Amino acid sequence: QVQLVESGGGLVQPGGSLTLSCATSGSIFSSYDMAWYRQAPGKQRESVASISSGYWINYADSVKGRFAISRDNSKNTVYLQMNSLKPEDTAVYYCNAARSITTYWGQGTQVTVSS
Repeated sequence: QVQLVESGGGLVQPGGSLTLSCATSGSIFSSYDMAWYRQAPGKQRESVASISSGYWINYADSVKGRFAISRDNSKNTVYLQMNSLKPEDTAVYYCNAARSITTYWGQGTQVTVSS
């Protein structure tokens, strides 16, 4: 069993920055592929960024060049650095951990980009 706890969301002005954190516990963090997803009101949940256990990284086209995902296996934590935020980045951001056919989700953290 893996527990995921996101933090770092909030209200930020357009062009601003936020860093999300996802702390995990309960299993071997380094063996999991980690990802951030988001879900805006009325829309489906979408993948934002992912980092595999081998540090292979992928980004959604909409966030390339603005967001950066990283992981610290010594702290069992994955991060999402978000820069140049836009109103369309407003969503609930979820952390995901996956290994083989098993997947876990955090409870989500709200990010609101508004002036």
